[in-house]
Amino acid sequence: MSNTMVAAIQMVSTHDLDDNLRQASLLLGQAARQGARIAVLPENFAVLDTARMTVHGRRELTPDGPIRSFLAAQARKYGIWIVGGSLPIAARPDGQALSDRVRASCIVVDDQGAEVARYDKIHLFDAMVEDSQGQYRESDTFEPGNSLVSLDTPAGRLGLAICYDLRFPELFRQLREQQVEWVTLPSAFTWHTGDAHWHPLIRARAIENQVWMVAPGQGGQNSERRRTYGHSMIVDPWGKVLKELAEGAGVVMAELNPQYSQEVRQRMPVWEHRRL
Repeated sequence: MSNTMVAAIQMVSTHDLDDNLRQASLLLGQAARQGARIAVLPENFAVLDTARMTVHGRRELTPDGPIRSFLAAQARKYGIWIVGGSLPIAARPDGQALSDRVRASCIVVDDQGAEVARYDKIHLFDAMVEDSQGQYRESDTFEPGNSLVSLDTPAGRLGLAICYDLRFPELFRQLREQQVEWVTLPSAFTWHTGDAHWHPLIRARAIENQVWMVAPGQGGQNSERRRTYGHSMIVDPWGKVLKELAEGAGVVMAELNPQYSQEVRQRMPVWEHRRL
């Protein structure tokens, strides 16, 4: 397998769906022109409005929904795979509708616009944070997923995770058991928690599991009460930060080299050294 250029897209999404999609389209086009074969959008790239998550989620029950069809159209337009950050879907993967909550779902589309995977965020952010919002309770709006998802892509086998999943290393261990070579982590970390923990956790997950981490985030003042940390990063299996964007909308890109991944694993075969 040859090297594959991958893009992490950072956004500053607001409550305006149409504006968010325009911003995403411009950044996807930029990534494609710069040679990306796969682009990864951040968490809540299209909808960053807790009060309207259920309304939007009911519109996304099928691939014809406005956000899902947008992803398919963009993939076809630019000829790239897209890991669709997260978007609300008011149904479980088996089609069972949800009446009062939604799933935070990451949809992956291939370069023909076909949906090839869906991962529903397992770990929900219910926490007190020392910022202007104070309390976050994702479980009031979202139902947690319960299944790990990995798939084959042009850049190798990919494991899917979303934001708060980062704090649960057992999830990444199980993805490595599924032979993943890289993991995407679309995020919308608060500025306060990101400043404290984003860099060490991203690098730790890469180092522990000897995988590439592609972690795009929301990065700026999304609303009067919400500021997100940004610092979208691509990290190699040795834990080196290859590219990073601190704040504002933009694209960071790097080549994922499967030969390098194998070299790291062969030189330090930690997977074979496990005792617990």
